[in-house]
Amino acid sequence: MKILALDTSGLVATVALAEDDRLTAVYSIQNKTTHSQILMPMMDSIKNLVGLEMETIDAIAVAAGPGSFTGLRIGSATAKGLGLALDKPIVSVPTVDGIAYNLYGQDKIICPMMDARRSQVYTGIYTFEPVNEGLGNERSYDMKIIHEQFVTSIEDIADKLNEIGKEVILLGDGVPVYKEKLSELLKVSFSEAPIFNNRQSAATVAALGIKYYKEGKMIHADDFAPEYLRASQAEREAREKEKRS
Repeated sequence: MKILALDTSGLVATVALAEDDRLTAVYSIQNKTTHSQILMPMMDSIKNLVGLEMETIDAIAVAAGPGSFTGLRIGSATAKGLGLALDKPIVSVPTVDGIAYNLYGQDKIICPMMDARRSQVYTGIYTFEPVNEGLGNERSYDMKIIHEQFVTSIEDIADKLNEIGKEVILLGDGVPVYKEKLSELLKVSFSEAPIFNNRQSAATVAALGIKYYKEGKMIHADDFAPEYLRASQAEREAREKEKRS
């Protein structure tokens, strides 16, 4: 099985190629460039460097949101275009789930936070549980979704973490933005994930993509749409204008 994965939901633009149990290539950039400028060159670089024939992929896994409206549209359009051109299905991976999967096997509480502006974050609450205890020494883990991805205030997510009452690992681009406030609000012990796994990664999108593909969770490219979780600024302004008129 061969999966091409991409994530343009946040500040990081990232592409990966995975085949069966092997991560063939990962390309990630977090710099002052727009995803529309670099996404296709990144994909072309991977294709050329590993000799990928696009017709041989089985599916395209994409971070489906939430996240940057512009970024999600770029990733969505790219995935849909490839899916339609190659007649390949799309595997939709929730963005926050993908970030949490960076910490596979952790038994602590995992809380990704993406800056959603307006003092809000896209977030969720996760942990990992062993699924084969008592079956020899080998272990594998399932990601348990304690609270599925949603958009909320820093105060609300801090309250939810305090209610759980367990040590938490924070990650995502929202953490440095609201670090001071989090330090004041959190009553539980917390730490930050290190820089090598604290942001979006197409590698985890690929890993979840393979898992979901095997479970039959794929859709036709025509049916794929990003999951924004809230209205865009333009939509909010239009609604406000309608209310005033």
